Amino acid sequence: MQQVLNVYALPTVVSPEDLAGGVAVVIDVLRASTTMIHALEAGAVEVAPCLEVEEALALAAQMPAGRAVLGGERGGVLIEGFDLANSPAEYTPDSVGGKTLVFTTTNGTRALIRCRRARRVLVGGFVNASAVVRQLLGEPQVHLLCAGSGGEISRDDVLCAGLLVDRLQRRGGPNYRLNAQAAVARESWVSSFPVPVAVGAEPLVPERLAEELRKSLAGQKLVSIHLEQDILAAAQIDRFSIVPELDPHSMRIRVP
Repeated sequence: MQQVLNVYALPTVVSPEDLAGGVAVVIDVLRASTTMIHALEAGAVEVAPCLEVEEALALAAQMPAGRAVLGGERGGVLIEGFDLANSPAEYTPDSVGGKTLVFTTTNGTRALIRCRRARRVLVGGFVNASAVVRQLLGEPQVHLLCAGSGGEISRDDVLCAGLLVDRLQRRGGPNYRLNAQAAVARESWVSSFPVPVAVGAEPLVPERLAEELRKSLAGQKLVSIHLEQDILAAAQIDRFSIVPELDPHSMRIRVP
């Protein structure tokens, strides 16, 4: 049976109904996906994604004292009244260990909500790429959803989707039927990082990937607000082995 492998360069180009029954992977490399993976790796119990700041404040206020940590950004920077911004390095065992992260960002949380009809919703980035691939092998319908930046396509997400497409094709064989955006994403990855690097014969150093990510729309925005260290953090391929998953009933993201 032929497997379906789709990439969507923006959440708005696909409806929630189109994702029903498949496995969706939300990709927001710079930075929501990367930050949520860091938070859960650091011991956060769960992530509660919220669309709006007011929603996040209200949800945190309902929780027992000391249970919630408010994290996220607007315009790339810390939201007034929040505990943490959207820089992965802020999410440590001391800051989020044993707590619920109530999280809202400009792009990533919106992409997550878009996937609510999918059978499974995973959170992916460069930092857990191989772990995501292992979860997807054998799945009949895979949808890679790029968050973009301010409603525009951002190359950081497309490159990550391209890496996942390339690895899935190499490990799963020729059975995948790609949509046009999946083919473009894979070509973007392979043309940026030639085959010996792409297949792992030669390690891809984070600095080289970060150099490419800086050119993306999201990367340029981070450079403009002096957060280049977040780009390097997002470029650490396969740093983690966890794959966060959204429970569509509770709307909480946890590590199964």
